[in-house]
Amino acid sequence: MTTSLVVAPPVVALATAVACLLVRSVPRLQRAVSLVGVVGYALAVAALCARVYPATTLAYQVGNWPAPYGITLVADPLSAFMLALSALVALPVLVYALRDVDPVGQRVSFHALFHVLLLGASGAFLTGDVFDLFVWFEVTLMASYGLVAFFSGPAGTLAATRYVVLNLLGSSVMLLAVGGLYGVTGTLNLADLARWLADPPAGAHPAPVLGLSLLLLAVFALKAGLVPFQWWVPSAYAAAPAPATAMLAGVSKKVGVYAVVRLGFTVFGAAHPGVVAPGLAGGLLGVYGPVLLVLGGASVLVGGLVALERPTLEETLAYSSIGQIGFVVLPLSVAAAEPSLRAAGVAAALVYALTHSLAKPLLFLVAGTVRDVAGTTDLDDLGGLAGRSPVLAGAFLVGGLSLVGVPPLVGFFGKLLVFRTAALAGDPVVLVVAVAGALLTVLYVSRTWNRGFWGERTPAVETMTAPDRVCLGVIVALALCVLALGVGFDPVYRFAGAAGHVATDAGRDAYVHAVLGGGG
Repeated sequence: MTTSLVVAPPVVALATAVACLLVRSVPRLQRAVSLVGVVGYALAVAALCARVYPATTLAYQVGNWPAPYGITLVADPLSAFMLALSALVALPVLVYALRDVDPVGQRVSFHALFHVLLLGASGAFLTGDVFDLFVWFEVTLMASYGLVAFFSGPAGTLAATRYVVLNLLGSSVMLLAVGGLYGVTGTLNLADLARWLADPPAGAHPAPVLGLSLLLLAVFALKAGLVPFQWWVPSAYAAAPAPATAMLAGVSKKVGVYAVVRLGFTVFGAAHPGVVAPGLAGGLLGVYGPVLLVLGGASVLVGGLVALERPTLEETLAYSSIGQIGFVVLPLSVAAAEPSLRAAGVAAALVYALTHSLAKPLLFLVAGTVRDVAGTTDLDDLGGLAGRSPVLAGAFLVGGLSLVGVPPLVGFFGKLLVFRTAALAGDPVVLVVAVAGALLTVLYVSRTWNRGFWGERTPAVETMTAPDRVCLGVIVALALCVLALGVGFDPVYRFAGAAGHVATDAGRDAYVHAVLGGGG
């Protein structure tokens, strides 16, 4: 049945992770299995996207146990968009890793961890249950911890410890909130929760859902690396190998963003907690709006300001990533506050998430290549890279200009949709924050280019070796993808628009019907 397509991406990722462990005594075979697995993952995602676009929701009931009693996996344009984003990042990053990561590290753990990370992210995007979302978060966390600690040195161990402690605290809070939700509603199935919250049974008391949902929002903000939960990001990104950092920025962070959209808009968007408080006249999302604005706005400003004075490429990009995720959240704050803009706001956030997921891995892979060939990424020791390796410098420029929002790169449309959403809402605060963030992006991208890639060649650049051709080819391919998706933006926008439609009020009934009305 076509619903079996729903389980294909996580099954392929799991099978590949296990196979990579089983054949690790034969490194060449292991690398081939890993590559074939990620190609198979991309093909499974493509087939699922073709099946659910533009407005189909598929539900797979594991073991044929009917919802809400069994485990349900659900695919719709929103989950398919996130899966496509993950596949688009995973394939080039793995090809890069095959040449860049130490052969011993590849054999022992890298390939298994890479595919387990894909498994966790895919499960989170497809799950139809809040508790299972917690489980998939933990799967992603385990793989991410291994990748951050990959080099096993003092810096990596410290960064991994900080990362896992903060995320385990978040997981504990999430488990508390999940238990509270079950105590209040008697269900953890997302569709059943949405139905219950839209029309609570007689005698039910939905008021605690307000506090519990805000606890979940805090956890999701931690997973996404939003201010004030961003403390794990810089050290984790600096400690991990470049391909691992690319996956953390391009895929892992988006799990938190997806959770905000799925639970905040599809599930809690129907809730009226039954308490009198500022902002609750429009339902529970009325409270989400200001909270998301604070989280997103603070991330944009703090990330941008700190990126202006970081001494290395990796640190600059790490704080930039905090600021760019803030841009993803800004249109969500507008969507939460303005019911008429919910679908448009979610679509704008998804387009910006795609922008970030392409540009930031591209830039981190450039930084990793610079470290490999020059022995440093300290901006004081770099200079003249554009003359020494114009292709590498050109790829960095494409990624940086996409973050700035220069046409015809895909980042231009991400910025444009954020500004358009704020303008339609007539929200001066969001507009001011977005303008300030855009200016900060211009400043730190210009600073990095001028200090690292322009000017006179430093001794480190003068004596650097030639970049690996395969790694350079992957970087060029990602840069061309950033350009191609900008030139051919219309299909991307239609896909994001379809995802925004099904994730909000307009698509909630279809989601509930697909899960609770059959589909196994």
